[in-house]
Amino acid sequence: MTTLVQNAKLVLTMDAGLSELKEADILIEDGVITGIGSGLSGADEVIDARGCLVTPGLVNTHHHLYQTLTRAVPGGQDALLFGWLQTLYPIWARFGPEEMFVSAQIGLAELALSGCTLSSDHLYLYPGGARLDDTIAAAQEIGLRFHPTRGAMSIGESDGGLPPDTLVEREAAILEDCIRVIDAHHDPREGAMVRVGVAPCSPFSVSRDLMRDAARLARDKGVMLHTHLAENDQDVAYSLEKFGCRPGQYAEDLGWTGPDVWHAHCVKLDRQEIDLFARTRTGVSHCPCSNCRLGSGIAPVRAMRDAQVPVGLGVDGSASNDSGSLSAEARQAMLLQRVAGGADAMSAREALFIATRGGAEVLGRPDCGQIAIGKRADIALWNVTGIESAGSWDPAALLLAGPTRVQTLLVEGRQVVRDGQIVTIDLPRVIERQNALARALAG
Repeated sequence: MTTLVQNAKLVLTMDAGLSELKEADILIEDGVITGIGSGLSGADEVIDARGCLVTPGLVNTHHHLYQTLTRAVPGGQDALLFGWLQTLYPIWARFGPEEMFVSAQIGLAELALSGCTLSSDHLYLYPGGARLDDTIAAAQEIGLRFHPTRGAMSIGESDGGLPPDTLVEREAAILEDCIRVIDAHHDPREGAMVRVGVAPCSPFSVSRDLMRDAARLARDKGVMLHTHLAENDQDVAYSLEKFGCRPGQYAEDLGWTGPDVWHAHCVKLDRQEIDLFARTRTGVSHCPCSNCRLGSGIAPVRAMRDAQVPVGLGVDGSASNDSGSLSAEARQAMLLQRVAGGADAMSAREALFIATRGGAEVLGRPDCGQIAIGKRADIALWNVTGIESAGSWDPAALLLAGPTRVQTLLVEGRQVVRDGQIVTIDLPRVIERQNALARALAG
């Protein structure tokens, strides 16, 4: 199957030279980009890109897809991280496989409409028989490239942890299920549609032993590691009190640094921790909207980027963001760095790089995140002839003038969004079911 994306107004490639090509075509064969230029022809399918800015698909490096069922929950709307978690845990404890599957469909569809082609997910609770497999099935129906992580919590309230005892698991069972899902679903090959990671939830919800054992298991299996780290002042205080060190040192001591590791948030990393992450090529998932929503602070992304820490973007869970738009996340990332460091602290192009190639690098996907010959055909077409872009002198400044929703989205060369609509599932029906499940939970 060959596809030709034809007559693009402008292509932002995010390739090694950050090339920007006017009036360009992109030829795709069997999910791979095989030609870039003008006047290309000979395809089975032609997609008219006139009036469109074309970018690599955006990459989401941190999410909790199940949380799309608990947006704007009263009692958690104005709470800090720990209080917010304590409000939501009892609700999440009533989930089951259907809640996990439907909420993942909604979350991934929302991401796709915002230009996302590759998403990770951090699922760390498994009530009512739910499994990581439920979210993988949802991603396969939507058609997004997916990097779910088998999360876990093992320290409940009775042992001094935050989650209720009903949501924690035995550590031996956690490791056993990690092996199961990796063996069942992880695909290490280039172009993989599903890869699986290992992701104990956080230093305050699992033991030191589980953190160490998870790192050993992941490296034995050749998969990546993920967790939350240094999210807010409470998080750092907990680390100092319980472990006698800052979060970065705790991570290093347990084997949680390196190019096969990425941490979510990292709002409170200090200079030494930034240098540690730069030296070890440890990745960071920056979640600006969630950080604002929970009052966690502004992550030092400018300092991280200057130190060459790998940085990508994450929308985080929809219960702590309430939206799932990755294009909105990229704009917020740019604006927050300007609030912290001045109007020249981050350009629209740099923020878009972080949202595309930056995220792909964090997830260990050099085959994604750029429009270049030999890379996967994960491509977003943004119509810049509408009202959001009217009067814009620079269509490449997508995060300044919009739009925020794609016209067309290709994943592995296949259309997931066409004319601004999801084409892989019956989205209105899924929304109706999602709302029914939410009403039952609110009960």
